[in-house]
Amino acid sequence: MHVFVAGGTGVLGQRLVAQLVARGHQVTATTTSRTKLVLVKRLGAEGVVMNGLDASSVGQAVAAARPDAIAHQMTAISVTHAGKPDLKHPDRWMATTIRLRIEGTDHLLAAAEAAAVPHVVAQSYASWNGIRQGGWVKTEEDPLDPEEGTIAHAGAEAIRHVEDAVGKADGAVLRYGGLYGPGATDDQVELIRKRQFPLVGAGTGYFSWVHLDDAASATVLALEQEARGVFNIVDDEPAPVSQWLPYLAESAGAKPPMRIPRWLARPLAGDAAVTMMTQGRGFSNAKAKRELGWQLRYPSWRQGFKAELA
Repeated sequence: MHVFVAGGTGVLGQRLVAQLVARGHQVTATTTSRTKLVLVKRLGAEGVVMNGLDASSVGQAVAAARPDAIAHQMTAISVTHAGKPDLKHPDRWMATTIRLRIEGTDHLLAAAEAAAVPHVVAQSYASWNGIRQGGWVKTEEDPLDPEEGTIAHAGAEAIRHVEDAVGKADGAVLRYGGLYGPGATDDQVELIRKRQFPLVGAGTGYFSWVHLDDAASATVLALEQEARGVFNIVDDEPAPVSQWLPYLAESAGAKPPMRIPRWLARPLAGDAAVTMMTQGRGFSNAKAKRELGWQLRYPSWRQGFKAELA
């Protein structure tokens, strides 16, 4: 199969490209930087420079590749693209990613239709953003939290757009949990080691994680099986922040995180961070395991954190 990976040099894109090549697929991977074409070649793929926000650039790249499937992995949340993470102002920090999830998705789907590409798999997000009603662990049948009236609403709307648009195109949407692994959590670990990543309130909010390699392997399966619909790509152990944050600190060789009350965290870290740590909802991976036959290298963040930070 010939797979067009849009965003092939991101932390997840690189692992996806490598796994596809290892399984015998031909891969065309995009990058926004000509200097990264060497990296793509090293991964065993054909590289192309593409601007995901430019309809003409996307259309030409897809038309030239004529792939059998497209994997939409375009984001701009790395330090290089977006600067340091800013949960207090997610609308600013994720501004380009929001555009990629709306405009970029539309450009890719239009290019896929024009080039008669039959299948699209796109990245979504399911870590702590399940609807804040009912139980602490959500399935694909439960809606994501729209974050109405908050500064996180624009990001939630962008995710909804991806899911709606790709769903209408009869593609697959993969809701990745919090990604961790080399390059994915370095900034968070640095803050934890500096004791600048506190535990807010009682840390009762739930969170779902997934290792980069496991997220990539699920994506390979979704492409090979021409999966349709929405899948939560998370590990087996959704857990409250009060469990995983101290464990991550211990795994990183850091002191336990400081605890601060909600009233103090709100002006310092913002509403999104407080919501995540105190009211977040995690996700179940039962559907992905059942329908895709997905097997995780790291069934729990407990194993993965230790392995990555040992």
